[in-house]
Amino acid sequence: MRFSKQREMILNEVKNNNNHPTADMVYDKLRKDNPNLSLGTVYRNLTQLADNGLITKLSIPGDPVRFDCNTDEHNHFICEDCGQIFDIDKDLVAYADKGLEKLGFKVNSAQILLKGICVECTKKIEKI
Repeated sequence: MRFSKQREMILNEVKNNNNHPTADMVYDKLRKDNPNLSLGTVYRNLTQLADNGLITKLSIPGDPVRFDCNTDEHNHFICEDCGQIFDIDKDLVAYADKGLEKLGFKVNSAQILLKGICVECTKKIEKI
């Protein structure tokens, strides 16, 4: 895959944004300094970067696709209060794989999406 200036800029934006941005978020951030950048270009480049394993797509039911620069196998936690998405080490939920294997399933990969209230939002709730 060839790297254009735009593709590199889009990849860097995903790498510098730890909140798993959507294509719209990437576009909104980059178009300020790049008025000729189109939303279609952002979508195409994000898809190509994901297809080539440089980033991953995160599909959350009911939400737009998000992109993650962490290509290691891991899971995600979504705060139902603030909406922030956190990477969760795969070993923290590895028991699910082992439990399924005991039932006869062969697990090749897993992506578990956890929902709840993050640490910061919990602190805010406890102060009320």
